[in-house]
Amino acid sequence: MQSRSLEIGVGLFLLAGILALLLLALRVSGLTITPQADTYRVHAYFDNAAGVSARAKVTMAGVTIGKVVNVELDHDSFMGKVTMELDGRVDNLPVDSTASVLTAGLLGEKYIGISIGGEEELLVDGSEIRDTQSALVLEDLIGKFLLNTVNKEPAPSTGE
Repeated sequence: MQSRSLEIGVGLFLLAGILALLLLALRVSGLTITPQADTYRVHAYFDNAAGVSARAKVTMAGVTIGKVVNVELDHDSFMGKVTMELDGRVDNLPVDSTASVLTAGLLGEKYIGISIGGEEELLVDGSEIRDTQSALVLEDLIGKFLLNTVNKEPAPSTGE
């Protein structure tokens, strides 16, 4: 009888551990079991949205205010169209706000940072953020630096 209660105790302990790992995985990935009730969607067009993916954070002043829902190519403008889902409590963003692709750390994950503008008119569901700053691609910077240093080398002398 004692071994049966011990087996049940171990089974319950193992089940609690699995549930704790599942909850931890959901927290770390940013997924939630319950959908956000009060949200609205806005769009932003970037020349280069490199590294931004679905479920990336949208922040303002270092506080997460939403997430990226979709990243796709706009076939008319050939720009990256980023659809963001913002928290309904942040319903006072002016239409001239700026969206920037930022990096967490030197080589960390990409996310969208919102800087507020000064207009009276506010963003609503389906609005578009027109002022955007694209991703800073480290490889492009290194290439530009190398090409600049190569181009600045003195021309070979003719020996005359």
